[in-house]
Amino acid sequence: MRQRVIARLSREEETRLITHAYRMQGERGLLIKTLFQTGARVSEFVNLKVEDVFFEEQMILIAKAKGGKSRYVPLLPELAQELRTHLGQRMVGYLFETNRATRYSPRRIQYIVKETAEQAEITKRVYPHLLRHSVATTLLERGMPMEQMQKCLGHSKLETTQLYAESSTQMMRESSQRALSR
Repeated sequence: MRQRVIARLSREEETRLITHAYRMQGERGLLIKTLFQTGARVSEFVNLKVEDVFFEEQMILIAKAKGGKSRYVPLLPELAQELRTHLGQRMVGYLFETNRATRYSPRRIQYIVKETAEQAEITKRVYPHLLRHSVATTLLERGMPMEQMQKCLGHSKLETTQLYAESSTQMMRESSQRALSR
């Protein structure tokens, strides 16, 4: 039985994408970094509100999550600080807003991610959910327990989260074969 390998960005591609996004004008760097580090689904991401960020606790509440559930996701201190700077005195509204102070559409976020990846010369197809897969696989590889990952990603079933584990061992096998075959 062939396992379904979950596509992801390599560590180097993640860095290149985010670095390139920061070189572009506006808030693109922070937007992509936040999308990546929170592992939010694009439909959840566009609905994040300023009041969903808890700076003291370094957590973000994903309130309008899939299946009507909400969850908290930890923020790295550096990201929390950048978000605080990004918001300035703003206390309400969407975390990331268009120049008309409205939320981005999921399609617009998809376009931003795709365009940034192309300009960063990443050859594979890059889309918001790929960032979610990438962070999930990274968390797993760095030893986050499966149950904590399930909470972070908002999976109702542990089996969904376990797909990442299977995919990760598959990738490990493939990269070791590449490394060891002459």
